[in-house]
Amino acid sequence: MRSLFAAAAVCLTIGATLAADHTKDTPDDVKKALADKSAVLIDVREKKEWDAGRIKDADLLELTRLRAGVPQAELDKKMPKGKIVYVYCKSGGRSLSAADFLAKKGYDVRPLKEGYEDLLKAGLPKAE
Repeated sequence: MRSLFAAAAVCLTIGATLAADHTKDTPDDVKKALADKSAVLIDVREKKEWDAGRIKDADLLELTRLRAGVPQAELDKKMPKGKIVYVYCKSGGRSLSAADFLAKKGYDVRPLKEGYEDLLKAGLPKAE
């Protein structure tokens, strides 16, 4: 029994070291990259959250849908190779999961710690 717990602890430790970290890029860095078209902004919240309010020029790619499998062509359309992919959610947790998934597919993905409301407060414009 003890060896089972030890093995589980090792797996958790390895999994934690492979997990993405939030980017050090600031909201101002994000605004600049979006303005010069070197980045895209992807909202990984659920559709109902998106419908309640979203950031201008962001695209929706729900984490649940991403996990279920999105065709590569759709991913490439939303996130052209060579561009930074900033992902955000409500409070930063789902952005880490999405970043892990997208990084494995070769995207330069940078999960934002700031959530939707924080990004609005930082000056990213809300969609009308």
